[in-house]
Amino acid sequence: MSAWIRRLSPPLRTRASGPLAHVRVAVKDNIDVAGVPTTCACPEFAYMPAASAAVVQKLLDAGASIVGKTNLDQFACGLNGTRSPFGAVPNALRPEYVSGGSSSGSAWAVATGEADVALGTDTAGSGRVPAGFNNIVGLKPSIGLLSAKGVFPASRSFDTASIFARTVAEAVDVLNVLADTDAVAPDLRAMPASFRFGVPMRPDFAGDALAAQAYEAACRQLEALGGTAVPIDDAPLAEVASWLYESALVAERYEAIREFFDARPEAVIEPVRTIIGGSRHHGAADVLAMQARLDEARERLSTVWRDMDVLAVPTAPTLPTIAAMLADPIGLNRTLGRYTNFVNLLRWAALAVPASLRADGLPFGITLIGPSGSDWRLAQLGQRFHHATGLPQGATGAPLPAPREIAPPLADALPIAVVGAHLSGMPLNWQLTDLGARKLRETRTAAEYRLYALPGTTPPKPGLVRVGAGGASIAVEVWNLPLGQVGAFLRQVLAPLGIGSLALEDGTMVHGFVCEPWAAQGARDVSAFGGWRRYVQSLEGDGARA
Repeated sequence: MSAWIRRLSPPLRTRASGPLAHVRVAVKDNIDVAGVPTTCACPEFAYMPAASAAVVQKLLDAGASIVGKTNLDQFACGLNGTRSPFGAVPNALRPEYVSGGSSSGSAWAVATGEADVALGTDTAGSGRVPAGFNNIVGLKPSIGLLSAKGVFPASRSFDTASIFARTVAEAVDVLNVLADTDAVAPDLRAMPASFRFGVPMRPDFAGDALAAQAYEAACRQLEALGGTAVPIDDAPLAEVASWLYESALVAERYEAIREFFDARPEAVIEPVRTIIGGSRHHGAADVLAMQARLDEARERLSTVWRDMDVLAVPTAPTLPTIAAMLADPIGLNRTLGRYTNFVNLLRWAALAVPASLRADGLPFGITLIGPSGSDWRLAQLGQRFHHATGLPQGATGAPLPAPREIAPPLADALPIAVVGAHLSGMPLNWQLTDLGARKLRETRTAAEYRLYALPGTTPPKPGLVRVGAGGASIAVEVWNLPLGQVGAFLRQVLAPLGIGSLALEDGTMVHGFVCEPWAAQGARDVSAFGGWRRYVQSLEGDGARA
């Protein structure tokens, strides 16, 4: 199968446990895996890396298994998946159509279920277009959020590794392992329930009426989720998009393989050879002038976020057949980058999510775009949107699983277990969210606690007391609270409650709410309800029956 350049049997695995244990990962073959050749889809260029790329090593350290290296448009130059001497990668749902590129094999492997997640790269849309064409999720991180060490460059200033998965939550699981939140600070605000999404005033679908209808339906779905459409003039974005290949900035592609290209131009296939070779005439002054022009555009276009929370665009205007792409390899490829090329130049984040299967059976997707650091906010909305579609996972036919909590990892944060009025949806939860805390997970205490309804508290609060033998397992939520906000939070915690150490059912210890034992004397023991939320719901039910 042309999607794979090399399968690893057995898979490469260095740890048996970790947050990504049992996760099978495919790796685009311009990303180094130690001891496995990196070809960039050019056999004559292949080299043997002694060390894995930083993103690959982090995955291995987290327990993941590497199952193989995947095909790509040669030197990551293309958005269609046909530019490889290893063969064109077919669409996972309709093989006569393109898979999208340049991360073609990675998207195909995930869509067909041959990998759980995959690493791609993205410069002009290579981590988004294949996702849209194969009914999967493509997470394109903010520039700089993921290490580029060991990733062979296409255009150093605008490259990033990217993540393919069948669900948003699975993509975020990988992002949370790979992200360097010191390099790019995450926006800790949750995506609001009522949000504004930008839409192009005059969207371009290259004459594809079914794509236009699918985009209109996707916008209606966003409105049903609480969004308000904000029409924008996207001509300035289209202008920036054109600079990636039609200005001196394209010289970075030549710089990346200059020595090899000058020595072995015949080893580079067409039209990649023409594109890269055509950039050789740009001088240093030309490049510096374009970089200055781009800096000005970044500052000017940053103001668009005053009027919207997210930009929602078609991932691509249309989905061509392989035959059509081979007949017009440069013109059609340019069309595919209409809504992707500008994103990395502006250093923004993006998330491609499936939207529908069109009347002709072809996948259609949208891309949610936000400013640098908005990766997790986009994922929160993206998960809501994806699950509202009711689509199957990729080409597997499997239904989507239940959605999960999405939040950035906070290295400088304190996990705190809450048990009562600070639970999500409860009266004091705002004391956490206003300080930038994010829910990590729902779990339970060890079976060593009793939960009491404390009398005379406003709003009503429980007291959690550790009793050892004869205790119960009580539902809690663990929230990540930024260290700089711990003091502000503790000032709001009043006796008889306090923050101590809680034993969880998995044997770990975490800071969390505890109660002084004297306050539980004479209080109602509500441990039988298993948690404060169920107890409160029982009172509401009693009131309704009364």
